Amino acid sequence: MSLLGTPGWPVVLADGPVVLRPYKRGDAVAWSEVRRANQSWLAPWETAPAGGWDQLNSPVAFRYVHRDQRRSARRGESMPFAVCLREHGRERLVGHINLGNIVRRAFCSAYVGYWIDARVAGRGLMPTALALVTDHAFGPGGLHRIEVNIRPENGPSRRVVEKLGFREEAYHPRYMHIDGAWRDHIGYAMTSEEVAAEGGLLARWHRLRTVAS
Repeated sequence: MSLLGTPGWPVVLADGPVVLRPYKRGDAVAWSEVRRANQSWLAPWETAPAGGWDQLNSPVAFRYVHRDQRRSARRGESMPFAVCLREHGRERLVGHINLGNIVRRAFCSAYVGYWIDARVAGRGLMPTALALVTDHAFGPGGLHRIEVNIRPENGPSRRVVEKLGFREEAYHPRYMHIDGAWRDHIGYAMTSEEVAAEGGLLARWHRLRTVAS
């Protein structure tokens, strides 16, 4: 177990140009730029406290986001990652993925949430990030089940889990208050046994991309 109290955390995960790492204080400006540039892309799918988008996604706001992430990770409740793209000799923050609501003992499960910069969407970055996180959760993270809940209207987010073979297993009416109303969600899930024989979810994703190309 790590010093922060979560098995397998902190850690840096990478595959090709995709790098997942813990957030740093120095990410404030980059995080704010990406969030502010993607208001129309992200705001309809997120639950946010009262306040304007620019204010809630400012470099100052990041300090509180980062503080809350660290506290949650220390308690063993989450594993938050900055999604970074490494290209042209540099690395830049382009998204976020989090293993949250981690429950141990007989359940050993977590929920995953994620978002990606619209300017790099459609390049396979988020499926790669989700595959990396899932394999880490099933391995060093000591988890057995991963769940992802997505609004039916959110086609891009649904395509991520469907590409990777997550099972659609539930429909949750009025599941979460988002964008001013209680919104239905579709529940997707995967257990460790479902990808063990394939060498993990990342290996499955690589094979699927090879076939598709």
